[in-house]
Amino acid sequence: MGEKFLSVFLNYNLKQSKMNSKLIFRLLILTAVFSFLATQVGYSQNQKNNAELDKKVKAFLDGHDYSWRDMNIPSSDGQLLFDLIVENGYKNAVEIGTSTGHSGVWIAWALSKTGGKLITLEIDERRHKEAMANFEKAGLSEYIDARLCDAHEMVKELEPPIDFVFSDADKDWYTNYFKELAPKLEIGGCFTAHNISPYRRQRGITEFVNYIEEQSNFKTTYNNDGGGVSISFKTAEK
Repeated sequence: MGEKFLSVFLNYNLKQSKMNSKLIFRLLILTAVFSFLATQVGYSQNQKNNAELDKKVKAFLDGHDYSWRDMNIPSSDGQLLFDLIVENGYKNAVEIGTSTGHSGVWIAWALSKTGGKLITLEIDERRHKEAMANFEKAGLSEYIDARLCDAHEMVKELEPPIDFVFSDADKDWYTNYFKELAPKLEIGGCFTAHNISPYRRQRGITEFVNYIEEQSNFKTTYNNDGGGVSISFKTAEK
């Protein structure tokens, strides 16, 4: 309020040419101070809100640590996804294969810190409903757009911007998911896929690993601390 008043006051008096340079300078300094204080108040409030959300999410994850089924990821992989998003400031994430929401909780929790949102896709209605309930319990629903759909078709409809992808669905379709979303991924963005190792030989996985390693505009590494995650950063459009 004070900043707005000063701005209007300053603009008016400049037009009237009744102010000397010293007064103008002092008012500019005062305006900057008001702006800084307003930013700090907003930052403190956001920090408080984040602290409350962090407490709720941690309690939810701790309470469900040994109860995840339906092909959910281990917690170590959830932490990996969280770190990738926060450290790179990603805001527009896509998850292929919600299951009952373990990975989605980690991804959305990270996005709550970057100001982003997750679109997560699941074809099974029972798992979709359970995931929705889990997102609500974790306090993360506002950061998630959970869609009951066929990912084979939905990925074609998704529009940029997209800067982070986590694929954890049908392995024999991984390459197709990558081909569809890689062109929509921002430079600097990251495509991750679960249950992937360069040494694993399984239908779909071998083809996927060979394909991503052939892409000259992606840099791929692997993390094998949990279930195995490929991490492909987009370095150029082509």
